[in-house]
Amino acid sequence: MADEGEGGKEGEKKILYVYPLVKHSDMNEEMRTEAIELSITACEKYSSNYEQAAKIIKETMDKKFGIFWHVVVGEGFGFEVSYETENILYLFFAGNLAIVLWKCS
Repeated sequence: MADEGEGGKEGEKKILYVYPLVKHSDMNEEMRTEAIELSITACEKYSSNYEQAAKIIKETMDKKFGIFWHVVVGEGFGFEVSYETENILYLFFAGNLAIVLWKCS
């Protein structure tokens, strides 16, 4: 409120989050930390190819935590999934990029 003298520029600013924003997760702390780091690394490496980023995340999660992992990487989508308890992560990274990981056997 103290910066009201600058005009309408405050309302026009777009906030871009560069850290991961976890919207929902029931994973244990160790698995969640590894999944977040893996997701960020893959999305930074394949920033122009979400399909490749999802493939890398899925393959790595299958190797580390057992098979049947599913991954969606993208912008502007909704989802409803069935999953094994303690095996879902939904996060945002770099603004609008959403990543959903879940295990379903």
